[in-house]
Amino acid sequence: MGTITALGLVLLVSMVLVSGKQGVQAFLSLLFNFGALFFAIVLMAFHLNPIVVTLVTSIIVLAMTIFLGGSDDYSTEVAFYASLIVLVVLVLVIVPVEHWAQIQGFGQEDSEDLEGMSNVLGINYLQVAMATAILSTLGAIAEAAIAISAGLAEILEQHPKIELKNLQGAGLRIGKQIIGTTFNTLFFGFFGGFLALFIWFASVHYSLGEILNDRIFVGQILMVLFSMISVIATIPLTTSA
Repeated sequence: MGTITALGLVLLVSMVLVSGKQGVQAFLSLLFNFGALFFAIVLMAFHLNPIVVTLVTSIIVLAMTIFLGGSDDYSTEVAFYASLIVLVVLVLVIVPVEHWAQIQGFGQEDSEDLEGMSNVLGINYLQVAMATAILSTLGAIAEAAIAISAGLAEILEQHPKIELKNLQGAGLRIGKQIIGTTFNTLFFGFFGGFLALFIWFASVHYSLGEILNDRIFVGQILMVLFSMISVIATIPLTTSA
């Protein structure tokens, strides 16, 4: 048994013990989403438009994540529709920002790994960078949307006569708590994933200006910022819905 298989089984058992049937559904959504992303990569490799493929895949991923991970129909529907609106807004932000930033392709840190390989693949790397940025925000969008909608559904169940203003206020208060934890999750995920890159910067004595203009570093920072923006936009939209 391989390491990944063993850890996957540990994850499945843990999710079942903690969440029961809902844990199984969440695990299945993870597998389905992996399959959807893999299929999207194959379609891009066959030169289909990366943006179109990404948008279709994003809708599928959001639907799988929210509907298989949610506990009731009302909260999942609210979360899904709010997620779609946030996705559209983010696409309108990501496309021009990625175009202006010009961070597509590979950085000089990749030169050793790419030595002897051809980069002329007939694929628009700018569109691939846009697709990567869009896909990187899906987890944050779905997490924030389902957390807010599930919290509001629980409040409605306990207090069915609550006024709309008070309900929306409760949703915003929940959202404020989510923002803090989500931002920390995104930051430490980025820092942990790129610790080797930071060591590279220190070893070759990059200046602050070189770091801030490094293609790989800027690309990852933009993904984190896009994810943060998606969380901020998801909270009021889900609360209002």
